[in-house]
Amino acid sequence: MAYRPNITELQKAGINEKDGLYEFVLTLADGTQCRVFYNRFPEWKMTNINRLLTTPCPVCRKDFICKCMDAFAGHINQQIQDRQLIDKALS
Repeated sequence: MAYRPNITELQKAGINEKDGLYEFVLTLADGTQCRVFYNRFPEWKMTNINRLLTTPCPVCRKDFICKCMDAFAGHINQQIQDRQLIDKALS
């Protein structure tokens, strides 16, 4: 895979404290925006990722809904965990 997503910003979008569900909007270096869902219990775990339709997909170049970002979910999650972006977004 030649495409390597690089997160530049992570913002809190929504929280359901009771169920431990969190929604974040992340911006990648190429301008792509994605919505990322996390479950806090028992530990932080990514449950879903969706590309927002603000720009065409950087992988397949489609300008409509695609599932390309699912292939990079592990890499994106690793960046979020390594750089502790969730803690920064919630503070």
